[in-house]
Amino acid sequence: MDDNKALLEIEKLRTKLESAELPISLQEKALEQIERAHLSIKYSGNFSQLDITVKYIDWITSLPWNKKTNDILDINLAKKILDKNHFGLEKIKQRILEYLSVIVLQKQKTKEGRYRAPILLFVGLPGTGKTTLARSIAEALGKKLARIPFGGLSSPLDLRGQTKTSPQAEPGMIIKALRRVCVNNPVILLDELDRVTPESRAAIMGVLIELLDPEQNSAFTDYFIDYPFDLSQVLFVATANNTNNISTALMDRLEVITMPAYTDQEKIFIAKNYILPNCLKEAGLSQENIIIDETLWPKITRPLGFDAGIRTLERTIEGIVRRIALKIVKGEGTKFYINEENIKQYLY
Repeated sequence: MDDNKALLEIEKLRTKLESAELPISLQEKALEQIERAHLSIKYSGNFSQLDITVKYIDWITSLPWNKKTNDILDINLAKKILDKNHFGLEKIKQRILEYLSVIVLQKQKTKEGRYRAPILLFVGLPGTGKTTLARSIAEALGKKLARIPFGGLSSPLDLRGQTKTSPQAEPGMIIKALRRVCVNNPVILLDELDRVTPESRAAIMGVLIELLDPEQNSAFTDYFIDYPFDLSQVLFVATANNTNNISTALMDRLEVITMPAYTDQEKIFIAKNYILPNCLKEAGLSQENIIIDETLWPKITRPLGFDAGIRTLERTIEGIVRRIALKIVKGEGTKFYINEENIKQYLY
């Protein structure tokens, strides 16, 4: 890059910064960084400062400092959404409605509609509905949802970000999540907290304690952004397969909800009324394309033994639907009846 192009880039950065809605002190700080990059190019021909400045301005101007969604405060609607998305789980849905009721009352009665909700931790085996419940909470409140996976997370800097002086300089996963959803009050799902790498567990748990503490997270500082961001209106929800690998200090900040295993009868109901219709819709098929004999559902539900969740069941039904789709595309028919005699054609 020659000097003229670099100076033109500097002017673009100034314009971008001036047109952005940023905290005044951050805008002044960013302007100083632009000026340092300008002087570095002008007097020493050093362009290295410009690259990181471009990246920094791009990030701070794209963050939702003041953008938020308006929360839906309707418990009856929340109940309908929970019932629509989840069969059974009545005690758990009741606890979620109680949790949402506290949020509604706090927003109605506190100054500026702020609230301090407990951090729900859904604990259970894979496939028992933990992540889906988090999505339902977001839908019920009219909030956007951002998921942060903790499986294999190996450094607290993955959450906190890398400083601008680092060769790997970039924001952490929290700031990245906020940029994705473009609002400062989403539901952030901290997924599989128990699956961080053992050697970094203590440090990561330390960041989480700050992140989930309402006394501290109103000024959460990412190392790359290097300026406090208010996370107090973020609604955090977490999941884990078990709590053995979660620190005691962090557990003190979490409200545990244990997910039960589904019975075979519940799985059959879910398969017939939720999973199959969704799979057919995604495949561009209808209920008229496939009829499954009622006597087959126990075999479809438990093809390989007991499974606490429904992921195996989902994969089984997806496989059946795909085979039907292939037969339709090959011109072998448009309506298929699956019974005891031909079921092996459709199951792996």
